[in-house]
Amino acid sequence: MLENKAERSAGLSLLRAPGISGKSQVLFALVFTTRYLDLFTNFISIYNTVMKVVFLLCAYVTVYMIYGKFRKTFDSENDTFRLEFLLVPVIGLSFLENYSFTPLEILWTFSIYLESVAILPQLFMISKTGEAETITTHYLFFLGLYRALYLANWIRRYQTENFYDQIAVVSGVVQTIFYCDFFYLYVTKVLKGKKLSLPMPI
Repeated sequence: MLENKAERSAGLSLLRAPGISGKSQVLFALVFTTRYLDLFTNFISIYNTVMKVVFLLCAYVTVYMIYGKFRKTFDSENDTFRLEFLLVPVIGLSFLENYSFTPLEILWTFSIYLESVAILPQLFMISKTGEAETITTHYLFFLGLYRALYLANWIRRYQTENFYDQIAVVSGVVQTIFYCDFFYLYVTKVLKGKKLSLPMPI
């Protein structure tokens, strides 16, 4: 009886191994929702419209999977970052620093600022547990690489078009800085076949 109970506990612990932060995914869904409200006001191209819809669908399907279909395997005990610590200052900054004081522009600015910090609940979750599943580290690496490529794109556009978006660039740099420590651990541990582990917080 006790042995079966221990086996069930071990199995449950395995299912609840540190994985994807649901709170980070909620923030990303909010990012794409507030950024792509222009779907209802501006048409750029079919490709642009389709990709925006795909981004939105993927974001909300991911949130549904975490909190709905696979909620029993979701590690809610460690996904405890308080979102108001991000949302309140981001909302305030969006009203103070934007290109035009209009609803759509403020919401677009909000999405840029929020995206720069949306990964923090995930990084907090990893630091809290002291480890991460290999598939999670791969996901985080490519998510960070996606932002780093944005920086390369902005440099290229500045050189060829003399285009410079201060809000987007500064936010992108901030987000990339958050990833730097993770990138180092990914290269020195995960790519060498080792499990990513961090010192446990005191």
